[in-house]
Amino acid sequence: MDERLDRAPCGYMTINSQGIISYVNQTFLDMGGYSRDDLMNHHIESIMSMANKFLFHTYFYPFIQLYGHVDEMYLTLKSSKGESIPVLLNGKSYEGNEAEKIECVFVKMTRRIDYEKEIRNAKREIEEAYRIKDEALEKLEALHRDVERKQEELMRLNAKLESLAVTDTLTGLKNRRYFIEKLDSHIDHFFLSKTPFSLLIMDIDHFKKVNDTYGHLTGDQVLREFARILEANSKESDTVARYGGEEFIILLPEMNEMQSKQAAERLRKIVEEAPWSSCPVTISVGAATFTEHDTNISILAKADEALYTSKSNGRNRVTHSADLDGSS
Repeated sequence: MDERLDRAPCGYMTINSQGIISYVNQTFLDMGGYSRDDLMNHHIESIMSMANKFLFHTYFYPFIQLYGHVDEMYLTLKSSKGESIPVLLNGKSYEGNEAEKIECVFVKMTRRIDYEKEIRNAKREIEEAYRIKDEALEKLEALHRDVERKQEELMRLNAKLESLAVTDTLTGLKNRRYFIEKLDSHIDHFFLSKTPFSLLIMDIDHFKKVNDTYGHLTGDQVLREFARILEANSKESDTVARYGGEEFIILLPEMNEMQSKQAAERLRKIVEEAPWSSCPVTISVGAATFTEHDTNISILAKADEALYTSKSNGRNRVTHSADLDGSS
C-alpha cells in the first residue's frame, strides 16, 4: 500500500462484507493506540461498544447494501485502553479481486455529538442498574436479551436486504448484477482450470404484442411463468437470471459448444410445448461458449449477436455464435 496512504491525515481501513478488517493504515493505529496485529483479521465491531454495534448494524450495513456508500456517519470507537474516540466515518463498497470490499475513512472529531450524550446516559443507567436490588438486575438482564433479539433481527434484515439487492422482484430470479458477478467468477475459474462453460440469452418472441393484445398484467404473468419453467428445467449448478425486459440468461458450467446447443434446443422445445395460462409463447435463443480469447463483454456480445440472428431468421430457434462464422 502507498506509504502516503499509510500516513494520511485520516484513518483508513478496508473490511469485507462481513466486517473483517483486511487493511488498516498507521494513522488509524496511532489514533487508537493499536498495533497492526491487534486489528488485522479481526471484526471491526471488536473496537465498538454495544450501543455503537447496534448503530452500525442499523445504519451502516443496510445503507452499504442498498446504495454502496455511507456518508458522514458519527461513531464512537474504543482505543486500546478502552477510551472513547469520536469519529466521522465515510464508507464505500467496491469489487475486489475475489469479493466485495468496503473502504472506510475515519476523521477524529474534536467535539462530542448529541448521540454520544445519549450513549453516556445509557451507560450511567446500566451502571446504576447494577448497583440496585435484584429486581433491577432482572430488568437489566431482560434488557440485554431484548438487545440481542434486536441484533438478530437486524442481522436477518441485512441478509434479506442482501438477497433483495441481487433478486428480480417480478420473477424471483437472480438479477443482472448477480449474473455478471457469477460470470466473472466462471471466467477466473476458466483461466485456472480451462474448464469450458457456455451461456444462453433468451428472448420471448413478440412480447410487445403480448402486452398490446392482452395487457401488461398478462405480460407480467408470462414473464413469471417463463421464469418458473427455466428454474424447473435447469440444473442446480446453472445460474438463471432475468437479464432485462423480456430477456433471460442462463450460465451453463462445464458445457461445451455442442452441449450448450442441445441444452438450448431442449429449453426452446419445452417452452413451445408448455401449457401457458394465457397465450402460446415461444423463445429465440442465442448461445455462446467461452474461449481463451474472450472477456465478459465479448461472450455476452457473441450470445447477443446469435440471439439477433435467431430472431432475424424467423424466431423460435437456437443459434450458437460459433455458427455465425463457422468457427468453434
